[in-house]
Amino acid sequence: MFKKIMLAVALSTAVGCSTVPITGRRQLSLVSDAEINALAAQQYQEVISKSRLSTNSTQTAMVRRVGQRIQSAVETYFRQQNQQGQLDGYAWEFNLIEDDAQQNAWAMPGGKTAVYTGILPITADENGLAVVMGHEIAHAVAKHGNERMSQGLVQQLGGQALSAALATNSATTQQVALQAFGVGSSLGLLRYGRNQESEADRLGLIFMAIAGYDPNGAVSFWQRMAGRENGASPPEFLSTHPSNETRIGDIQRMLPEAQKYYTAR
Repeated sequence: MFKKIMLAVALSTAVGCSTVPITGRRQLSLVSDAEINALAAQQYQEVISKSRLSTNSTQTAMVRRVGQRIQSAVETYFRQQNQQGQLDGYAWEFNLIEDDAQQNAWAMPGGKTAVYTGILPITADENGLAVVMGHEIAHAVAKHGNERMSQGLVQQLGGQALSAALATNSATTQQVALQAFGVGSSLGLLRYGRNQESEADRLGLIFMAIAGYDPNGAVSFWQRMAGRENGASPPEFLSTHPSNETRIGDIQRMLPEAQKYYTAR
């Protein structure tokens, strides 16, 4: 394990670094955007093909409307920063999966996003849904999937290049990918780190605000999520997302920055 950690440090120092937008944090990145977007698209289609898409046209339209508005916000932000190349290869897609038992949502690299019907009672309305989708899309835009997959490749395959890992150990590599992309607890979902969660909170608030959703709604959403923990197993969304008074306090401190981007529609 020590050798793998040292390998990760060496690779990060040599060639495997990228920078998270807005926060400027340096992160391990051993997989090219083209490779991980292609792998994400493949894995996304497999998940969708094995799932039952919602037939509720109103809820499905809401998910796609929120997703498209946040997509536009992300593209606007990167264009204003002259960094639109960061989104090269994105093929955005937003689907609502019929599964009331899963109180969850996730977004893969390249903008492939899924929401489960089980989380809709907690989001309560379109603004609450924007909190969730903004947060998950922020994970994708911040390349947390790439970062976690890079860590997984180091831990399980000794830092092997993605192409070589797929050729020699495709099943393990695809499992690492699904874990890294945050697809369902049944797949052994990896826990996001504190830095990644904080970045997703901050970026998500900014993106939803640019999209015309009130970022103040994030506080009440996370309070509702925390309330679901009382006397029962936490929702899937909380199994990998820490939710407590400290987090809500952090979000409250982030709100003044996000409010600068907010214009109600």
